[in-house]
Amino acid sequence: MTVIQTTTLPNGLRIITDSVPGVHSVALGIWTGVGTRHENMAHNGVAHMVEHMLFKGTKTRDAQRIAEEIENVGGSFNAYTGREVTSYHVHLLSADAPLGLEVLADMYLNSMLPADEIERERDVIMQEIGMCNDTPDDLVFDIFSETAYPGQSLGAPILGREANIKAMSAQHLRGYIDEFYTPANTVLSAAGGIEHDAFVAQVEEVFGALGLSERSAFKPARYEGGEIRLSKDLEQSHFVLGFQGLSRLDEDYYAAQALATVLGSGMSSRLFQEVREKRGLVYSIFSYHSGYQDDGNFGIYAGTGPEKLEEIIPVICDEVLKVGSDVTEEELSRAKAQLKAGLLMGRESMMTRADQQAKYLLFRDQAFDVESLIEAIARVDRAAIARVADKIFTGKPTLAALGPLERLAPFEQIEERLAA
Repeated sequence: MTVIQTTTLPNGLRIITDSVPGVHSVALGIWTGVGTRHENMAHNGVAHMVEHMLFKGTKTRDAQRIAEEIENVGGSFNAYTGREVTSYHVHLLSADAPLGLEVLADMYLNSMLPADEIERERDVIMQEIGMCNDTPDDLVFDIFSETAYPGQSLGAPILGREANIKAMSAQHLRGYIDEFYTPANTVLSAAGGIEHDAFVAQVEEVFGALGLSERSAFKPARYEGGEIRLSKDLEQSHFVLGFQGLSRLDEDYYAAQALATVLGSGMSSRLFQEVREKRGLVYSIFSYHSGYQDDGNFGIYAGTGPEKLEEIIPVICDEVLKVGSDVTEEELSRAKAQLKAGLLMGRESMMTRADQQAKYLLFRDQAFDVESLIEAIARVDRAAIARVADKIFTGKPTLAALGPLERLAPFEQIEERLAA
């Protein structure tokens, strides 16, 4: 039987462990409840660049030694930057958990931000931005976010903009770390073969001297919607048609997830069956719902031949218009089964468990309770689907499109069709 325990240090740093009997490894890491939406827009990209730079040397370790100490014991290292969270984590054998925590803590507390490494990593990130710009099915989501939340860090690209990265200084990076990498914003999470009290004791020894702090605030989301079209010489046209969604804290959050599943998640979904299987209009199409602390977005992505644009948009609009009112019990049951299975199967990964626990504690200030989430999914009914669909799909749409777009209907026509 798994045991989940939490401890909060006097300085506000939170610790959570998910102990799983019979597991030889442990996934552990440091999660900060800050990301792109906490940036100053003039320094967009600083959160992601800080993530890169924490691997580049401390007072006692250079970049090579940081990597070698984890890989010498067979472990693996990774990190990610999101819009509301940044994570640094390792996966290694349980006996090596103290080493993993010590290396992560050294990176978090003692990063030196060497000037030569900043220049080198600046070039790496510029290449990363270039790769994104060359990958239309990635880029379309960036321009969608910027259009849905214009002029806001919530909608800004996580990688940053080239001009900002070129101008990023050690002072910008250090200022971001000092302001946001604080105990109140931070969770230490571990899952697998871990003993809570021993983990807490080591965390307290390393982080206990840090002073009290307050959790960082963010500007409220301001969804606006609209359209952006980037004509590019590509083989395919890519677009995201989306709407304002629900916060991850909304009581109807799982109804929105179920709605996205019915509409466009998996081969049995309505969009896949109608748009791909019956009409052959796309290779890839899906819908999704993403929740933030105070907002969310619901999107439909499709990649299609330019000649198919004229036909595909009306079909998608028609599916959107009717999904809230005619979901069958079979569809609802299948959607709930998919959500439940995804939740439970994901927990077979220790890293997924550590990530789930950390983010749940950061955003809800409580431990991740699988049974309560399963119950929340089970409570979703057809009335909830209808209620959520009406709330989401009657709002102003956002359209982001790139590629050959000559046959893409005017935005006003799409708005009118969705309002029919």
